[in-house]
Amino acid sequence: MTVRVPAPDRPTAVPRRGPALLRWFRAERRPLPWRRDRDPYKVWVAEVILQQTRVEQAVPYFERFLRAFPTVRALARAREGEVLKVWQGAGYYARARNLHAAARRVVRESGGRLPGSVTELEQLPGVGPYIARAVASLAFGIRTVALETNGLRVAARWTLEEGDLKTARVRSRLERAFLTEIPSTSPGEFNEALMELGETVCRPVHPLCGRCPVAGTCRARAELPDPGAIPRRGPRPSRPHVRAAVVVLEDRGRWLVQRRPPNGLLGGLWEFPGGRIEPGETPARAARRELREETGLKVGALRRCGVVRHAYSHFSVELHVYRGRRTGPPLRPLPNQRWVVPGQVGELPLPKATEKVLGLIGTGADRAYRGSRSRPGRTPP
Repeated sequence: MTVRVPAPDRPTAVPRRGPALLRWFRAERRPLPWRRDRDPYKVWVAEVILQQTRVEQAVPYFERFLRAFPTVRALARAREGEVLKVWQGAGYYARARNLHAAARRVVRESGGRLPGSVTELEQLPGVGPYIARAVASLAFGIRTVALETNGLRVAARWTLEEGDLKTARVRSRLERAFLTEIPSTSPGEFNEALMELGETVCRPVHPLCGRCPVAGTCRARAELPDPGAIPRRGPRPSRPHVRAAVVVLEDRGRWLVQRRPPNGLLGGLWEFPGGRIEPGETPARAARRELREETGLKVGALRRCGVVRHAYSHFSVELHVYRGRRTGPPLRPLPNQRWVVPGQVGELPLPKATEKVLGLIGTGADRAYRGSRSRPGRTPP
C-alpha cells in the first residue's frame, strides 16, 4: 500500500507582475500628503493613522498631526493629553499613546533618528510586523514584503488563495511568494502600489477588474465567476450594544469630568461620570448609582437632556444624558477628576460620544477638533 505524504507548504507561484504594476502606480497614484517625500517620521505617522482609518479620512488627521508635531522631537516633548487632543476623532487612541511613547524612546535612545531595520522598528511601542516592514521599505528602501488588508486581498486573488488570511500559515505563504516580485530598486513603491491597487481597483466587493493593470495574470479573475469571492468570508460577529447613563454634574458654574484609565478602550480621554444601565434599572436610577459609585457625590433633581448614540468599531453605545446640581458636602476630586467651566471641556481630549453629549446640551464646546469616527483602514493582518 502506498501512503501519500502531504507536501510541505511552498510559496504559491507568482508571475512577474512588478513592472506593469509600477507603471500603473506611477501614472495613477493619488497625490496624498505623505507621498511628497520619504521622510521616515512622516511615513511612520501616516502608516499608524492608516492602520485603522480610510485614506480619505486619514488625510486631515495626518495634516493636523504634522502641524502640531512636525518632528519626532516635537512629538516627544508634548504631553500625552496634547497628543490625545490632536488625535481626537481618529479613534483607536492606543495608536496615539504608542506613537508618543515610541517618539520619546527614539529621542532618548537614538537622538531622534528613527531606526531603519525591520528588527529595530519592531522594538518600538505599537510597531508590529506590518508597520515595521512598511516603514522599512517606504522610508529606507529595505527589500521586504509589507502586506496589510488591501495587499493581502490582492495577493489572495492573484494566487487564488482560499485559506483564512488571518492565519499565520496563509500570510507566510503569500509573503514568501511575493518576495520574488519585489524589485530591488524600489521595494517601497511596489508595496505602496499593492496597497493602492487594493484600495482603488481590487476592492473588497465588486473589484474593477477592467481597470487592473495585471488582470491577465489574476487566477481569481480567470477561474471564478466572481473574483470578489476571494478572500473567503466567514460570518460577521455581532456588535455588542451598550446602554449607559451619564450625569453632567454642576457645582458653582463648573462641571465634573473624569479621565479614563490610561490603558484600554478610549484610554486617557475625559468624559462625564456614568456607566452601564443594569437589567431592570431605569436610566435615571443608573445615573445616580454610577455617580455615587464613581465619585462619592450625590445629585439633586435630575433633568433629562436626551439620548446620544454612537457606533464605535466593535460596539455601539446609547447614552442617556442627565444634568443636575451637586448636593451634600464637597469632596476633594480624585487625581483622575477635575471641575472645569463649560468652555474648558472642549479643550480636553474627549471620546466622540462625549462630543455628542456636549452638542446635545448646547454648550458649543463640541466644536473643538470635530471629527468623524474612525473607520476600517489599512488594518494589519
